[in-house]
Amino acid sequence: MNFIKSGLKPGLWFVGVPIGTARDITLRALDVLASADVLAAEDSRSLRKLMDIHGVPLEGRRIEVLHDHSSADAVQRLVDKAQSQSVAYASEAGMPGIADPGFELARAARAAGVPVTCAPGPSAVVTALAVAGLPTDAFHFAGFLPNTQAARKKALTALRDVQATLVFYESPKRLRAMLLDAAEVFGADRHGAMCRELTKRFEEIRTNTLETLANDLDSHPVKGEIVVLIARGERGSVREIDIDSALKAALGTMSTKDAASFVADSLDVPRRRVYQRALELVRDRPAP
Repeated sequence: MNFIKSGLKPGLWFVGVPIGTARDITLRALDVLASADVLAAEDSRSLRKLMDIHGVPLEGRRIEVLHDHSSADAVQRLVDKAQSQSVAYASEAGMPGIADPGFELARAARAAGVPVTCAPGPSAVVTALAVAGLPTDAFHFAGFLPNTQAARKKALTALRDVQATLVFYESPKRLRAMLLDAAEVFGADRHGAMCRELTKRFEEIRTNTLETLANDLDSHPVKGEIVVLIARGERGSVREIDIDSALKAALGTMSTKDAASFVADSLDVPRRRVYQRALELVRDRPAP
């Protein structure tokens, strides 16, 4: 393949790389990798392999490493080089800066007055949103949740009232525990999606309630890289117990229809949902 070696201007160039299939890289990203004075990566081996696949020569350049355990000095060295040279940085997979040390590099470069630009590419976040069938008009990316159950539940509780589809990265080993905690916090019937190995050979998308997704893992465990999406709750994410309490009080003085309308308006939840529950409560009342 012939690359356009345009002589990049000094600065920091983020390069989006595939999250799975190597052919998902853009022609512009390949041009930047071929042209940059300095190459840097979260994982030098994965970038070298990608460049080899597409025939991008190193031409004497060494790939510098910047990952989560790199020191502040490593960030500063790249920023210093970007003052007078073009520095191309690539994550291990996907878009730099999304749950990786590219964020620190971009912030340091901006603070130093170094131009930052990007040759965009795939992202597991937006790929999962595209295929999961959950609302995408608003979404909130929360990255990785804490490892311990108490901290994880605390983090999920803080997100309970966010009116957007929630997106998480998760480990296969913690997936079932995470889904069960989410079912407890958001409600067992809240819908979600488990997206596994996106763009790869064993890509799999499962959609169902959070509780069902968790229980299915007992008989159908998963491996690989995983994105979990959780649908936003109905308006104010009102709990069933709150609806029941309000309905029981209203039914003491109102007809079933009026009580349902009153509670639906008061709690800002769909009237059909409240009316169906009101009918159940009336039906289950003990006979006088």
